[in-house]
Amino acid sequence: MISKGQLEDNISKALIKFEKEHLGRGPKEVKTFILGDMILIRLKGILTPAEQQLAKKNEGKILVKQVRIQLIENSRNLLEDIVRNLTGRSVISLHTDVSTVTGERVFIFTLDKELFPA
Repeated sequence: MISKGQLEDNISKALIKFEKEHLGRGPKEVKTFILGDMILIRLKGILTPAEQQLAKKNEGKILVKQVRIQLIENSRNLLEDIVRNLTGRSVISLHTDVSTVTGERVFIFTLDKELFPA
């Protein structure tokens, strides 16, 4: 059986691959945390130089967020498949947000069952 740490690492690697292949570049750092029936993933350094420039103005921040949200919504099924294939659990919900200030993105996946019950 795979350990919690190994699964967290596998999920991090899969999200790096997803970001590179589907969004054009990978994050500088990724950390995954499994918490009961949730998976929290924090990606650092995701904004492109162009997005960083846009985000200097309020209108640009909104635009960057809207585009990033739409890209994830378009790839939602793929992301859910990645998590399902790695965990063996169904994804109940997916939440995400990106900070135009820090260049970080978070994903929260809620699963149908705890991964490592006590």
